[in-house]
Amino acid sequence: MLEARDLSIGYGKMPLGIGLSVTVRPGEILCLLGPNGCGKTTLFRTLLGLLPQLGGSVLLNGQPISAMTRARIAQAIAYVPQAHAPPFPFEALEVVLMGRTARLGAFAQPGKTDRAAARDALRRLGIQDLAHRDYSRLSGGQRQLVLIARALAQQAALIVMDEPTASLDFGNQAQVLAQIETLTRSATAEGHGVILSTHDPDQAFALNARVLLMHRGGVLADGPAADVLTEANLSTVYGLPVTVETTSSGRRICLPSLRQSAPTMTSEALTMA
Repeated sequence: MLEARDLSIGYGKMPLGIGLSVTVRPGEILCLLGPNGCGKTTLFRTLLGLLPQLGGSVLLNGQPISAMTRARIAQAIAYVPQAHAPPFPFEALEVVLMGRTARLGAFAQPGKTDRAAARDALRRLGIQDLAHRDYSRLSGGQRQLVLIARALAQQAALIVMDEPTASLDFGNQAQVLAQIETLTRSATAEGHGVILSTHDPDQAFALNARVLLMHRGGVLADGPAADVLTEANLSTVYGLPVTVETTSSGRRICLPSLRQSAPTMTSEALTMA
């Protein structure tokens, strides 16, 4: 379990968020939502131990993450970035095999067990046919699934995803979200939990996720998507009228007004996002 208590985040001595509390349990999807500049990326980096907290604590299975080695953190938390462009034309299997680094010694080479874990991760996502394809020539959705497979091969209890559907087309977004839902639905016994950030509240509804709605460096609401993503909360956070509708299939969607523009973000705020 990953837990942040009364956390203050920021760079240097400048706080971007104060008094944040976050808990992620096995088999759970936690979705971070909020406008540019609210501190989502900074929170991510602090939870991963890449940035020191300015106050409070981050605990991994009850232990301070600040006291752990990078190898120990990597064995417990896997990271899936927005995009990945390798400098060399690796095969997809080789990219997935990189996830085994956290389980190897400083000068050790991947063995049969590591290759089996990499192939199993590809199989679980249904992309084993991509194993020997050039990763750099795959579609955006295929590359994102390969990165998720790399995280699975890492055999970490938690998977952190930074806008996993960014820049993907409509079909690939649906494919990636479906795989995220499948992983967490079967993850309870295996101990996986997922933290993801997104700019699309509809994705939180689709995943039936728990939502941490951030606003001005703090948490406006934390709870099930149906309780947190209300018209009032979304209108407050994004600065324009938002309507939440229910489709004939029972799925909720968010409809922002196009007649009133949101307040212009400053260049500094856009940089912090």
